[in-house]
Order: sequence, then structure tokens, then C-alpha cells
Amino acid sequence: MNAVIDLLQSHRSIRKFKDVPLQPEHIDAIVGSAQMASTSSNVQAYSIIAVTDPEKKQELARFAGNQAYVEHSGLFLVFCADLYRLREATELNGETFHQNTESFIVATVDAALAAQNAAVAAESLGFGIVYIGGIRSAPEDVSRLLQLPELVYPVFGMCIGVPDQEPSARPRLPKQAVLHYNGYQADDVRQQVTTYDETMQEYYRTRTGGKTVTTWSRGIADKFRQPVRAHIRSFLEAQGFKLE
Repeated sequence: MNAVIDLLQSHRSIRKFKDVPLQPEHIDAIVGSAQMASTSSNVQAYSIIAVTDPEKKQELARFAGNQAYVEHSGLFLVFCADLYRLREATELNGETFHQNTESFIVATVDAALAAQNAAVAAESLGFGIVYIGGIRSAPEDVSRLLQLPELVYPVFGMCIGVPDQEPSARPRLPKQAVLHYNGYQADDVRQQVTTYDETMQEYYRTRTGGKTVTTWSRGIADKFRQPVRAHIRSFLEAQGFKLE
């Protein structure tokens, strides 16, 4: 339809990068694009930590579950929800800063919107990217390494670099599963999941040469049968976030 839509619909997660650092002009373009993302009431409640130091990248790779591509990417960005700057701005004007679950959500969403702009900008420049939610497995360690103040938490990381692989695009859910007209069609959900399971079973079989035969819903069941990263709440409270 147009070049932008073609770019968006050709996204693939890249997990192997060539040993090529990003140039300053590329970093500026990517971060500048991130800053132009939509933001609630112009609060811009996020910060981005660009990690180029090899030792810190190595540590972050370990914190994220030994994901080697964190260490070997050309650039690793950590997107943080940031209420610290908002508190500073409030107190600069002699007011008391109040925050609750709404401000926490706003900051998290702002970080995510900025990150997706960054991802699209990076891909438009020929780089590959992959999001790293694994840094939330060790948020205290990440925060200490990156010297994050209170009211700031690492939402996720992003590897950016020159791709050293050509993975196939992963099929998404049927459009009917995510697009509902004029109201949520709950009665159709299980059928759409079943349809997607068939697609993903064939995808996994082909991708692994028959070594892995599973379904999307089985993966979801395995992931959510127990609480996921339940420690995050206590970390956020220790950072000064009020979830109320």
C-alpha cells in the first residue's frame, strides 16, 4: 500500500547481530523519532538509557537471563517509566507531587509508545531490533547498574544493530481475533485461538525441522499458569511508586 505500511508489516525480531556499533547520527535519529511519539498531556514520562559500554551490556545480558544478543547488539536501549522528572518539575513550582496507579500507567504507556517509534525508525535505517522484557527479571540489579533514581523503573530493553540472520516473520493472530467492530465478540475467541494454534503448529514444525510441535495456546498456558514476575510489585513500591 505504501512504504511505511510495508516496513511495519515486515517486522521480525532479530537475535543475532554483526559486531557493528551504531553511529551517533543514527542514535540521534532513533531517539529523536522516539521523542515524537504521542504522550499523555505532553508529560513525556519516560527516559531512555543508551548503553554502549561493553561491560554494562554484558551485565545486562546476564540480568536478562543470559540473552547473548543484548551484549552483542550494536546498541542497547533501556526504556524507563519516569515520574522522577515530573516530581522535580512539580516541586520546582512549589507544589507537592501526587501520583497513583494512573500516573504509573501513563508513564509505562509513554515509554512503550516512544519505544515503538524508536523501533520503526531503527528498522527504516536498515537495523534490526528485538525487545528485551527480561530485564524486569532483575529490576533491582538493572536499576543499580544504570543508577536509576526513585520513581524510575526499567520497562524493557531494546537491542538494535546490523542483522546477522534472516528469520522468517512470525504469524500473528487472525485479524478477526483482535479487531472487534462495535463491541467485543467474546463468543468467537476460542475459535480464533484454535485457528491460530493450527497456523503456529505448522510454523514451529517448519522452523525447527519437525523438532518442535506445539501450539500458541499451549505456550500461553505454560506461561500464565503461575504468576509472572510477581516480584515487580514490591520493587515498584520500593522505588516509590504508589499502585492505588
